[in-house]
Amino acid sequence: MATLAEKALEQGKGILRLTPTWVPRSFCVPGRRIKLHPDDYYVLGGERGGIDERWFSSTTPAENGPLTGKNEGLSHVVLEDDGKEVQILLKDVIDELKGEIIGDRLWDEFKSWPMYSKFFDNMGPLPHHIHHNDEHAAKVGQKGKPEAYYFPPQVNNHGGDFPYTFFGITPGTTKEQIKECLMNFAKGDNKITNYSSAFKLEPGTGWDVPPGMLHAPGSMCTYEPQKASDVFAMYQSLVNEAIIPEELLWKGTPEDRKGDYDQLMEVIDWELNTDPNMLETRFMAPIPVEPLEEMEAKGYIDKWICYRSDAFSAKELTVLPGQTVTIKDSACYGMIMMQGHGKMGEWDIETPSLIRYGQLTHDEYFVTEKAAKEGVTITNLSSTDPIVMLKHFGPENPDLQLNL
Repeated sequence: MATLAEKALEQGKGILRLTPTWVPRSFCVPGRRIKLHPDDYYVLGGERGGIDERWFSSTTPAENGPLTGKNEGLSHVVLEDDGKEVQILLKDVIDELKGEIIGDRLWDEFKSWPMYSKFFDNMGPLPHHIHHNDEHAAKVGQKGKPEAYYFPPQVNNHGGDFPYTFFGITPGTTKEQIKECLMNFAKGDNKITNYSSAFKLEPGTGWDVPPGMLHAPGSMCTYEPQKASDVFAMYQSLVNEAIIPEELLWKGTPEDRKGDYDQLMEVIDWELNTDPNMLETRFMAPIPVEPLEEMEAKGYIDKWICYRSDAFSAKELTVLPGQTVTIKDSACYGMIMMQGHGKMGEWDIETPSLIRYGQLTHDEYFVTEKAAKEGVTITNLSSTDPIVMLKHFGPENPDLQLNL
């Protein structure tokens, strides 16, 4: 008797259909660009905050405090069982079928799917904050968190209130100046971004954000592949006229070091933050996987969009109107449709304009390593509109061979 996980794998011929996974953040105002119905951004209630994130291919639970919902942040797989549509957790499918889903290379090393991606979509900027590295995150039982940004044109018709991101610490700043900002956190505006530089965000480009780097993400709708972790601490006390609770300054700090500002300073990778060549070392313009003319002649365009981290990578695949292509990758991946409609393997793929909370879609899938290696056949059923999808991969993608 086949299990539900085995049925899902068989029904999709190695491609799993996923449900939309919506996540609220109490300290954010939604930017309303992630296609959720206007009536549903606060469907979880005012105290939970607005829904400003959609998580992709996630086996990582959201850390949203005591009000966090059951399975919040976790992706579900949709399948048919006895004539009915049922859902099971992607995490449970991977735990059961292991290398059959993510490949033996990743399963043997991580015993889990070690990344996820998301849209985060805020009307205003986020506070200057930091993600701990593995060493510091381990002190609170978590993993470190590198992440990356890409700004898809399809969800950025407007850039929000502040489409600029602060990165790092301006060279010449002293550690004492930053520590003083942290010690002033509860006194109103601690003015920590006075010691940082902001860069204008451009649709169709991205940035790499290693752990230990201070960053205050701007208000563009952002596709964000990242390591499977939700560890962070907020180092800015006032942003967009909103006060950040002091408890978020100490988030990710071991209990015995809460109140110790030296611990907060230790989390900062000083050399990384004061790099004078941030544009050269952290900015990411798309890089074609092969020469553009060769790919266009075959009916598609494939570009690396996140490629500076060894913890994950991401591509943007465009299938030109009316074309059928077979795309091979050396690793499993999750994907989200950004534009167009057609077929992918056994499945219909389409890009909804509007999604109700709880509604199922045909815009998100997970492709097993075996299916990726054998090749995924995609047909664009439109004669005018390209198919555009974003694909997020796990650590050390064998195909990522760039000399940066």
